[in-house]
Amino acid sequence: MNTTTWIVIFLPLFIIFCIEIPRQRRIIKISNKRKRGKMIKYIGKTCIVSTGSLGTTVKGQITAVEDNWIEVNGRKGPQILNLDYITNITPIPKIN
Repeated sequence: MNTTTWIVIFLPLFIIFCIEIPRQRRIIKISNKRKRGKMIKYIGKTCIVSTGSLGTTVKGQITAVEDNWIEVNGRKGPQILNLDYITNITPIPKIN
């Protein structure tokens, strides 16, 4: 194989593995920091946490937000959910 063939075959692979994938990981980390900042205001409140249309819904008090995880105390006891899969959080107002 000549040099041109090697460039045609390996240049796209180099771009994908060395440039594009690390860039996507960086974007995910930035979005997780933004999510974590928004989650902190819900600590100590009773909320409904949804993990998507086909996922589960957890109702309980949010007790901690750390790294990429959120801890919810509900009927089933403490549960830990990954921030990547959380799509919606709805606070439940307290009834007097």
